[in-house]
Amino acid sequence: MRIDLSSAPGNRERPNEDWVSAAIPASGGGVLVALDGVTPPPGDVGCVHGVPWFASRLGGRLTELSGSRRDMPLRSVLAEAIGITADDHRDTCDLSHARTPQATVVLVRWDESHVEHLVLCDSVLLLQAPGGEVRAVLDDRLDRIPRERLRTEASADELRNAEGGFFTAAADPAVAARAVTGRTPRAEVRALAALTDGASRWTDTFGEGDWAECLAVLRKEGAQSLIERVRALETDPDRPHGRGKRHDDAPAVYAEL
Repeated sequence: MRIDLSSAPGNRERPNEDWVSAAIPASGGGVLVALDGVTPPPGDVGCVHGVPWFASRLGGRLTELSGSRRDMPLRSVLAEAIGITADDHRDTCDLSHARTPQATVVLVRWDESHVEHLVLCDSVLLLQAPGGEVRAVLDDRLDRIPRERLRTEASADELRNAEGGFFTAAADPAVAARAVTGRTPRAEVRALAALTDGASRWTDTFGEGDWAECLAVLRKEGAQSLIERVRALETDPDRPHGRGKRHDDAPAVYAEL
C-alpha cells in the first residue's frame, strides 16, 4: 500500500482551512479524509473558533470513528462526527448562524473485501479500476445551481443546507443523509484519490487533463506536484478561474491499494 498526501494554503498569510488525513488502523485496511473548509465573508459568523479549528476537529473525529467503528455506515460516522464537533462549541457559539463553520467532505474506508465512500458537496473522489479506468464520484448539486443564484453571499446562504440547494457539514448531523455514498469490491479498486476544489481545478476548471490524467499525475509525480501545477496555472492572467478564488487551499491525497 502506498499513500501520498499534500496540502498548501491559498494564501500564506492565512491559515489553511482544509484538512486531509490518511490512516492505517491496527485492525487493518485504511481510512482517508479530505475536508474543504468553507471560507466565510468578513463579519460575524456566530463562532469564536473559526474554520481551521472546525475542520481539524471534524477531520479528527471522522478519522478516528471510521477506523475504530467499522460497524458504523459512513453516513452514521459523519452524523456522529458532526454532532460531537457541534457539542465541542455549542456553549460558546451560535450554531444556528448561516455562516457557522462548515466543510465539504470526502470520506473513504477500505478493508480486504470492500472500499466504502462518502462525498458531500464539491470535493472529488477518484476510483481507479485494475484496468486503469477512472471513475469520478461527485456530489454535483452545487454545480446544478445557476451562477446567478449564487451571485451574492446572501443568496448563497439561503441555498446552503436547504432543499433545492446544496449541503455541507456544519452543525446539523441530519445533513449526513444527503451525502453521496457507495461500496465497491476491493478487487475492483487499484487506487483512489481525494481532491478539494483547490486541487481538482487542474481538471474541472483549467481543463489540463481528464480525471484519468489527473490521477496519473498523482501516481507518477505525487500530490505536491499536482498542487504546484495548479499554482502555475493560477498565475496565468488569461486563465479562467470559474466562480472560485484565484488561489484556494489545495489538499490532495493518493492511495494505491
